[in-house]
Formats: sequence, C-alpha cells, structure tokens
Amino acid sequence: MAYLLGIDIGTSGTKTVLFDESGTPLASYTGEYPLYQPHNGWAEQDPLDWWNATVDGINAVIARTGCKPADIKAVGLSGQMHSTVLLDRENKVLRRAILWCDQRTAAECAEIESRMGGRARLVEITANPALTGFSASKILWVRNNEPEIYEKTAHILLAKDYIRLMLTSQYATEVSDASGMQLLDVPGRCWSDEVLSKLEIDKALLGKVYESPEVTGQVTAEAAKLTGLAAGTPVVGGAGDNAAAAVGTGVVRNGRAFTTIGSSGVVFAHSDAIAIDPAGRVHTFCCAVPGAWHVMGVTLSAGMSLKWFRDNFCYAEMAAADGMGVDPYYIIDKQAAQSPIGANRLLFLPYLMGERTPHLDPDARGVFFGLSGMHKKRDLIRAVMEGVTYSLKDCLSVFGGMGLQVDEMAACGGGGSSKFWRQMLADVFNCEINTMASKEGPALGAAILAGVGAGVYSSVPEGCDALIKKAGTQQPDADNAKAYERCYGLYGSVYPALKELYPKLAQL
Repeated sequence: MAYLLGIDIGTSGTKTVLFDESGTPLASYTGEYPLYQPHNGWAEQDPLDWWNATVDGINAVIARTGCKPADIKAVGLSGQMHSTVLLDRENKVLRRAILWCDQRTAAECAEIESRMGGRARLVEITANPALTGFSASKILWVRNNEPEIYEKTAHILLAKDYIRLMLTSQYATEVSDASGMQLLDVPGRCWSDEVLSKLEIDKALLGKVYESPEVTGQVTAEAAKLTGLAAGTPVVGGAGDNAAAAVGTGVVRNGRAFTTIGSSGVVFAHSDAIAIDPAGRVHTFCCAVPGAWHVMGVTLSAGMSLKWFRDNFCYAEMAAADGMGVDPYYIIDKQAAQSPIGANRLLFLPYLMGERTPHLDPDARGVFFGLSGMHKKRDLIRAVMEGVTYSLKDCLSVFGGMGLQVDEMAACGGGGSSKFWRQMLADVFNCEINTMASKEGPALGAAILAGVGAGVYSSVPEGCDALIKKAGTQQPDADNAKAYERCYGLYGSVYPALKELYPKLAQL
C-alpha cells in the first residue's frame, strides 16, 4: 500500500489526515490550541502548540491505521497564511507568532508604501497593497516596537514552514504562502530584491522558495523518533490554506472557483494568467499549480462571526445539542431558518477583526443595523449568516470587474457543510453551488501535492482529476435571489455611512 499524509496547520487546530493514493481518508486527528488576544485587534499563537499538535496527529493516524511508516510516500503541508514566526540562531521561538487576522500594523503599512515610493509600485511587484494581515508589516512592527527581539532574529518563517523546519531542518517556503508575505515578486515567483532592499529586510532571514509540489527536504531522524514517520520521508512545498483547499476541491483550471467559510471567509478563483486589481481590493497570489496564479477575496470574520455569537449568546442551543448528541451549529441552523430573508429588517456587518475585501480597513468593526425590540435570537443568528454571505458577495463582485469568469463554484469549510448556508450562498451569488465528495479540503490538497512530489501523480491537475468528485449541487431560487438582492443593496450602504466614525472609535 502507498499512503500520503496531509497536515493542515489551522487557526483553531492542526488537522492531520492519512490518505491512500486514491484520496480516501483512512484516519484523521485534530489537535486544538488557544488563540491569544492581549489587546483589541491583536491575535497571536505559540508555534510550539502547532508542532505539538502535529506530532500528536502524525502518531495518532499511524497508530489508528497500523500502516507501515515506510509506506507513507510523502508529506504535504498546508497552513494559515501570513502568521509570522521569528526564530533565533538555535531555532528558538522568540515571541508568539503574529497571526493573519492581527490588525496592529496600520502604521507599518503606511511605512511600507512610503518606502516603496507609493502603493502603485508595491502592487506592481507584490500584486497587493500593504495590508495589516500580511507578514511584511508584522516584521516591521517587531523591528519598530520590539527591537531587542528583532536583533536576535535569524530566521522568519510562516506557520506551515515552521512545521517543515521541525520535520526536515530545512528553511523553506513555497510560492503560494510566500505571496502573502508581501516580499515576493508575485509575477516572477521569487523574492523581490527591490522590496527587501527598500524595507531593509535581509534576504538571509527568509527560506528558499519552491513551487508547491516540489520536494523541499526529508524527515530527519530526530523528527522520525517524535512522529513515528520514517526518516527520509519526502516533505513537499505544500501550500497556504486556501491554495491547498483549491487543490482539494479541484479548482486548478480557468473558470473554477470556490467559497470557503472557515474562521475567515474566502472567494477564490484560479487563473492561468496573472490578473491584478489596481485598487488592491482582492489578493493575487501564486497558486499551487506551477506557473499559474489565483485571485482571492477575503472577509476576515466569517465563521468566526457565527462562532463569536454562538459562544456568547447560544448557551441554550449548545446545551440542547449536547443532550441530542448533535453539533450545536445544527440547532443554530434550525433557529436561523425560522427567520425570514432579511432577518426582519436586521443587517450585520461581520467586521469583528477589521476587514480586507473590499474595504481594506483595520479599524472597521462589527455592527447590527436595524436592531429593534421585536427581534428574536433567531433573527440575530440569521443576520450574522446573511452578513457574512453579503461580504463574500462583495468579493465575487470584484472578480467580475477584473474580467475573471467563474463558471463553477464550490463550497467548502465548516460553513460550507451547512446545507442552509450553502443555499444562502446559491441565492445571494445567484449561481449553483457544488459540494465535493471529500470534506478534507486543505489536507487533501496538501496530500495531492505530496503525491505529485513523490511521483504518484504526474501533475496537480492530473491528481485532482483522479481524486476529486462532486457530491451534489444546489441551485439558486429566483425569488430568494431577488429578496436577497434588495437586502444586499442596503447592506452595501452601511459601511460607507460609518467609515469616518471607525477611526474615532479606535481612538476611544
């Protein structure tokens, strides 16, 4: 038997899945860890938590399947993007990683664009404006605010690339994740000497850049003892979480796209040719298919918005779910379905952690608009789900303005597992929404990339053709689509009305 291992280092936990070469998941393990928010708008994690969860996960899936470690042909890595790990010369973590959703770096974003001589040149090279979530601004923040830590920094890695280091002792990354560091020449698929020079960041701090299916190193004897893997097992480049999810859902050709509702929300489209939005409302990154790119719109608090509401206001629903032996979101879906489209004239802006697409505003915050004494909890739940969906439609609308054609849309992520939420997506987007037979998403994508690196598949598209199958399709309802369109029009007016107030709120 031949096996492939996919490891996805997420924000809420690390998921490790062992697949056979037909893409069938044989065993899965998720190790969870905390998120630290020491100040409003900050978000951090301890990289050692990621590693411990990875070690536990690899050991667990090997034990559960009884597979021979030597039969695992390769390891693929996926992970949360932008989360920045600083290491000293002995590979000791110098501080908690600053995460993708952290919003502390507005001043550093302005500094980056100033150093680059303006936003236009930065977008020309990195395909994106300076953003608080990206790695470059985090690096400058540490240099500006924690100089004693920056002085000790010998290596800068992303989340999955820290796990790679622990597995292989190699300092490496790959093009899809590196694109989100704001230090990569995205059209050229290599580190930008111009950006690094102008930002005064030593290239020696960064890992070697690979294409996603390339082998980047082998499991060391020390890592083998800890994980149960065979020493010498190849580890491929892998991909950032959304690029890996694209592979795991077959979005590897023109016209294909997916929407994921995880902690963040993403609308992602493949493109064989590079396409850049001059306004920087969406991200253009190298994708996991060598020589191709993707365009991605991001809403920072998608599933996170519903989880926030659940954790703070849905104690009764969680207790009922526990008693019934079902997921709390099953009960929450049923609640939301009892409220009509428009949630009885209640709108929600899902900007709990600021926002990227299309506003690029770190000061933006969440809003219930239209709240009245007649509203029930079910209305608030539905408003949260609708607000997230409208924010995702904002992303899709930008694609249309860039000339990107979307012929097929898939849904994935935790929110994508909800039939109720998928129907809402179909109605708001006014297009059919496909689901895939495999629910493993990024972990499967990472495993396919591992298979290409190990020679199991000849190319990324060939691997996807062999493994990815549709499970079902939901069609939009024409009447629902019209009702949502009216609500979406008003939703789009709320942020502009509040835009000038957000900076004042941030100064309170």
